[in-house]
Amino acid sequence: MKGNVAIITGSGSGIGAASAVMLARRGWNIVINYASRADNAKAVAQACEEAGGQALLCKANVAQDADCRRMAAEAMAKWGRIDALVNSAGTTKFADHADLEALSGDDFLNVYRINVVGPWQMTRAVVPHMKAGGRGAIVNISSGAGLRGTGSSVAYATSKAALNAMSLSFARNLGPEIRTNVVCPAMVTGRWWREHLGEEKYEAQFTNFANSTPLKRRVNPEDIASTVVWLIEGADAVTGQVIVVDSGAALGAPVRRK
Repeated sequence: MKGNVAIITGSGSGIGAASAVMLARRGWNIVINYASRADNAKAVAQACEEAGGQALLCKANVAQDADCRRMAAEAMAKWGRIDALVNSAGTTKFADHADLEALSGDDFLNVYRINVVGPWQMTRAVVPHMKAGGRGAIVNISSGAGLRGTGSSVAYATSKAALNAMSLSFARNLGPEIRTNVVCPAMVTGRWWREHLGEEKYEAQFTNFANSTPLKRRVNPEDIASTVVWLIEGADAVTGQVIVVDSGAALGAPVRRK
């Protein structure tokens, strides 16, 4: 796959960054997208180049259609091809699900603009180039919250459920050239939860999570990235699948053995 090109939104940190570096190690050239944290994105771009790939930094807000189209155009101008898209950019507003006054209509719209409209616009921007090239792979980063109605807020959970449904529509309608799949992580270690919870609560919550799963381990960005890479490179007969990566959390607590 050396020389292939992937656009990864939200790749300045977390799952997006891990996916970028993992693909770069396999010879891919990567568009590193960020909205605000330029220093983080530059560090990821440097890591990609040290890993053997080329990197193109692109500041863009996926909620803006013009930014999405510009990102695709910049990739085409530099490399002349787009082989994969990973929609990893995401946002939330933390709010108690039981408190129906905790979110406003604008809160919902702000979350949906990034988590649903953004992937729609990015897909629309890259599809003509993928079809012209004869093949492409799209991987949308969703969440187990979209399957269970849990997570950081009602707006977040429902936005991820919408992303799942949209991905199935893409899978039905963008073939045979383009495959579309979804990865649904559980709680993933990293900045997002650490900044929200604080260090002490972060450690306690992730320890509790790990202890309640059959695999007795946390889920980190590299766990998700390895699934992303497989869906892009090694899953030619796979499309329209919603893949849960959660250390078995969806199964419930492990059975106690006497």
